[in-house]
Amino acid sequence: MEDYHEPYDQMSEQDRNFIRALNSLKEEIEAVNWYHQRVAVCKDDALKRILAHNRDEEIEHACMTLEWLRRQMPGWEDELRTYLFSEGDIDKIEEH
Repeated sequence: MEDYHEPYDQMSEQDRNFIRALNSLKEEIEAVNWYHQRVAVCKDDALKRILAHNRDEEIEHACMTLEWLRRQMPGWEDELRTYLFSEGDIDKIEEH
């Protein structure tokens, strides 16, 4: 239960699912980072392609989890609709 900062037994199943998804997203992003670093420094072309493939699979997993969060957890959809696939300065989008 070390992933929980609040009492596990006081959370609904939906809340625990949100936590599962958020932890999974965090882990997938971390894996993307690790694989990308390996791709950046790998000198063997065949291994570099494999590592890049693995990195891209982790990106896919992260996107799938993000989409689940968008559909299920309040707040995600509005923010994603605001920022994803937008044009211009990201930090100025809220001003419009």
